[in-house]
Amino acid sequence: MSTYTSTDAALTRDDMAEMVAADIPAGAFVNLGIGQPTNVSNYLTAEQGVTLHTENGMLGMGPVATGDDIDGDLINAGKIPVTELPGASYFHHADSFAMMRGGHLDVCVLGAFQVSQAGDLANWHTGAPGAIPAVGGAMDLAIGAKSTWVMMGLFTKAGESKLVEALSYPVTGLGCVSRIYTESAIFLIEDGTVTVRSTHGISFAELSERLPVALQQA
Repeated sequence: MSTYTSTDAALTRDDMAEMVAADIPAGAFVNLGIGQPTNVSNYLTAEQGVTLHTENGMLGMGPVATGDDIDGDLINAGKIPVTELPGASYFHHADSFAMMRGGHLDVCVLGAFQVSQAGDLANWHTGAPGAIPAVGGAMDLAIGAKSTWVMMGLFTKAGESKLVEALSYPVTGLGCVSRIYTESAIFLIEDGTVTVRSTHGISFAELSERLPVALQQA
């Protein structure tokens, strides 16, 4: 039986973050990239027992800090104020990257400029003249985590698909992405096959027409 689902409205960024949070396995160690992925922390429940890692040296990060909870010395890798949960720990930057590179993270959630049908990731540089590259720990996370998921807008401002047959932007990691969460659809990637788990505000047929890759329904 097909597990494909659809809704009439496109997902908001908060909707996407809530979906990602619900999909994270209980007890997982997770890194949330800068940008959209940061919001995932706001939808994780205590019952899930998820431990958040940030590459600037912290385990046990809590939701984004607001109001009186803001501490200028307590920020994530994207310089956003965050909270700490009971048992949180801090460590050297080198130790943090050793965790990332050593396969100790179950999931990382990253933003992207492009993802290919093979699961190749481009998220640190557009290649445009004068653009400022921002690799951070993305390469270490994309290859070091057991699962790499992406949150991104599906289309550029010009209406071009960010899910592509082959990357045209500089590569972050090859064959690393297994899931993509967008406002229009959720995609699963395995062995070069792109499966649509759900569509939002767009039909499967229209989605297939607009994307330059072959799709199949879950």
